[in-house]
Amino acid sequence: MKDDYAKWMLDDPRVNFAISKQPARALGVDHVGIQVDTGGELAELSSRLKAAGAETFDEAATTCCYAQSDKSWVADPAGVRWETFYTFGEATTYGEDQAMAKLEATAAAGAACCGPAPAPEPKPQASACCGAPAAA
Repeated sequence: MKDDYAKWMLDDPRVNFAISKQPARALGVDHVGIQVDTGGELAELSSRLKAAGAETFDEAATTCCYAQSDKSWVADPAGVRWETFYTFGEATTYGEDQAMAKLEATAAAGAACCGPAPAPEPKPQASACCGAPAAA
């Protein structure tokens, strides 16, 4: 727990839940993360994402959220940022991810070109009872 950050690590289910108050970030969900226990697990997840065609942004020995971590970031088609990370130490400052700006730009572009298309407007159709009278 810090003045601008709090993290909870649950054992069952195994979830890392954190909230932070950072002036440069909008309110709401900033990103979703999957924490792994080893660098090998991180490499495996990153490899799977790349094999599936995802563009990842990998960071080594980054400082963020008062922790030292290796990370692999990806943006889903809706623009939500996903972080897979392996934390190997603590840090005395909140820090900032170097890949965030690049990932945010990619996420915004992905949402613009790859997000779900809006549903087409329904075309009015004449019904049998309300259509134009048949010619006699």
